[in-house]
Amino acid sequence: MADELCVGVIDSGCSVQQTRYLTGGRRFWLEQGTLGVGELQADALGHGSAVLERLLAQADGLSVKVAQVFDSRGATSVLQVSAALLWLVEQGVSLVNLSLGLAQDRTVLRQACAVAVEAGVLLCASSPARGGPVYPASYPGVLRITGDARCAAGQWSWLDTAQADFGAAVGEDAGSAGASLACAALSGQIAAYLHEHRRATREQVLAYLRENAAFIGPERRGGRHG
Repeated sequence: MADELCVGVIDSGCSVQQTRYLTGGRRFWLEQGTLGVGELQADALGHGSAVLERLLAQADGLSVKVAQVFDSRGATSVLQVSAALLWLVEQGVSLVNLSLGLAQDRTVLRQACAVAVEAGVLLCASSPARGGPVYPASYPGVLRITGDARCAAGQWSWLDTAQADFGAAVGEDAGSAGASLACAALSGQIAAYLHEHRRATREQVLAYLRENAAFIGPERRGGRHG
């Protein structure tokens, strides 16, 4: 892990108030099939602002870089997400939050995730509690995170199921964004750990998450840990 902790967020952007936390940002969009890269725009969707708020609530003093890939309709593409991820890797981030899930496996996104993992970047991606696989959560080396109603704020669960590796608190007003906000919450918890352990390896982060999980296993067979 890099000495200076910086967290990347790939989403719909951030609020004006949140820009004070940013040390960098780029917008990625498609225009007639061609990738465009430019300055951040206002978060018209609100999803990214909510995700960033949840992440920042878990750790103080984070340096954040935002890659904006969603438009006001909540649409994006594998090309945008892949380009955003590679840009964040180039920026030297230690962790990337991907509170998104694409239905189809695409080579370009798989390769971008492989580059990030090889570079030692931790990838946290949301995964639904039910249904088929989504990407990038289902790619090798990516932490799959979903919502877990058992978890209070600051807690997480070690699920180790076909759907997700870990669960985290969702919040009362999450609605359909439950997995997205849970992913952001756990990313924030990981960032807080990395802030205190700058040179922690991926294996050490995973060991920390497993050893400090409030719950082990899915709810139907889970019990308190410790």
